[in-house]
Amino acid sequence: MIATNPPTTDRLFNFIGGHNGPWRVERIQAVIGDSLSTPSHLAIQPGLIPFPPAGSSWVLRGITSNDRYVIREEKIELVSKQEGLGRDASVRAALIPIRKTPAWWALTQDERREIFEAQSHHIALGMKFLPAIARRLHHCRDLGGTEPFDFLTWFEYAPADSAGFEELVQALRASPEWEYVEREVDVRLIREEA
Repeated sequence: MIATNPPTTDRLFNFIGGHNGPWRVERIQAVIGDSLSTPSHLAIQPGLIPFPPAGSSWVLRGITSNDRYVIREEKIELVSKQEGLGRDASVRAALIPIRKTPAWWALTQDERREIFEAQSHHIALGMKFLPAIARRLHHCRDLGGTEPFDFLTWFEYAPADSAGFEELVQALRASPEWEYVEREVDVRLIREEA
């Protein structure tokens, strides 16, 4: 069942494409399906915003949640290796919004886990690039079905780790899991000096 109550504001994040924000948009590419318009900057604002900010091209919303499709041993290893967002050296970022097909959502939880990890090795692939690439996943389906994507994945990394990030993204896109993606947009960003 999809939640109809607004999530607690400490887990809600708004990705605002517009004229302001610390992240300059380097490029936006439609990988599968329709793209997004190309603003000059991106801001990330936590909490509930009642109206899109003036001059914004788009606002994508998602909430952080518990880890899904992860078993205890994987969770322990992830927590021990990953680092948080906002590191000084991480001046590169990617926002990758994804919408999966109805066929994906018709699968049971264990069937999705089988495709996600046993076949696609999603967690194992990501683990190879920790702690260099920090990430945070935002779920959109929990917001009442009003969002254009199911997931918003935010990545931050240093310029020296750009090749590793490209390797990770290409490996994931070549996996069986990506057969269930019907829309994906790749937004690349550079953090501007304050």
